[in-house]
Amino acid sequence: MTTHLAAVIPAKGQPFEVQTRLTPKPGPDEILIAVKSVALNPADYHMRNHGLFIPKYPTVIGFNISGLVLEIGAKVPTRSCTADGVSDDQPSFQPGVTRVAAYAASFWKSCGPDYGAFQERCLIPWQHAIPIFDEKISWNEAATLPVAVEVALNAWDMMGIPRAGKTAPSAAVSPASTSGATQKQNGKKNEALLIWGASSSVGTMGVQSAQLLRKDPNSPFGAVYATAGLSNKSYIVSLGADRIFDYKDPQVVDTIVSAAEKDGFVIRHCFLATGPLAPCQAVLKAFLGRDRERVKARTAKIASAPMVPSDAEVLDGLETIFLMPSAVEEERLEHFCHVSTWLRENLAKRTIRPSPEPRVVGKGLEAINSGLDMLFRGVSCEKLVVEVGE
Repeated sequence: MTTHLAAVIPAKGQPFEVQTRLTPKPGPDEILIAVKSVALNPADYHMRNHGLFIPKYPTVIGFNISGLVLEIGAKVPTRSCTADGVSDDQPSFQPGVTRVAAYAASFWKSCGPDYGAFQERCLIPWQHAIPIFDEKISWNEAATLPVAVEVALNAWDMMGIPRAGKTAPSAAVSPASTSGATQKQNGKKNEALLIWGASSSVGTMGVQSAQLLRKDPNSPFGAVYATAGLSNKSYIVSLGADRIFDYKDPQVVDTIVSAAEKDGFVIRHCFLATGPLAPCQAVLKAFLGRDRERVKARTAKIASAPMVPSDAEVLDGLETIFLMPSAVEEERLEHFCHVSTWLRENLAKRTIRPSPEPRVVGKGLEAINSGLDMLFRGVSCEKLVVEVGE
């Protein structure tokens, strides 16, 4: 039997131990990946230290992977995935050839160890894998992409913001509709889209995807606002933010509201990538009940990557949504197919780039423990990566 090395959690709260595991065979809709690099996420720390999401031990966890396709199941397409199915534009999954970035599926497999990222071989549903055709994108850069892109695109979907190039489902209904993004009034872009915590991994991709929404002539968004530390201002601007606000400023909420008023925008949609919920609520609260065109106010929405606190303030007209891919398999797989298509197309057009810059914290699975400890102490505008394979 073929074997490989894995960083195994033996019990709740215990550090990873590098152990030998049997290498599984892919099922009909699965890919076996030779893992080259893994990127670390805050959820990895909480899973290791507190047992978040883990029903049974021992197991293997982790989400962000880059690697080479080794084997494919009988139903895995060999043409590129689109949101509507399979297209004929170029090969997608070829064993021994295709480089991929992938979002490991262990969460949806009851944390089954074959599906965790932190090992040399990992099973992935093909819909969770994104072919990386640009050879200039390194394994380390590719590993930063899956979670960041998925969370950002999920934020826009969950807030009802139409995908770039698509028409809002509510476009034909009354201006008083409370679903989705505010329609443009008299053809004008009248909203600023706010990303709170833009220096985080998901925040940087939030900015990049938001600037594509801003460029969409059908969207109501005329500007991308972002909060970040001032030391990261120039980098976040380079990703597409129009205004940067210092999240450490005690008056940051008033500053954002005043800037929007000066620019002629309202703010009804916020992507909370990292940080506290309360200031996001305060910004959107300032615009509740207002509308520059004097139509009935719409529901404001916050899409939150961090879990929503149980004691969070509840405000009429303001909805906070915790971001998590759908538990309904069909919906989840469609979403990941959209993520794959969106990322593939925008990397090819160079309208986005991997962000933030990867920082290699070690080589080999043994480095994951110290990497997660470093992540917990805090990082800014960099993504911690462990190199697993050559």
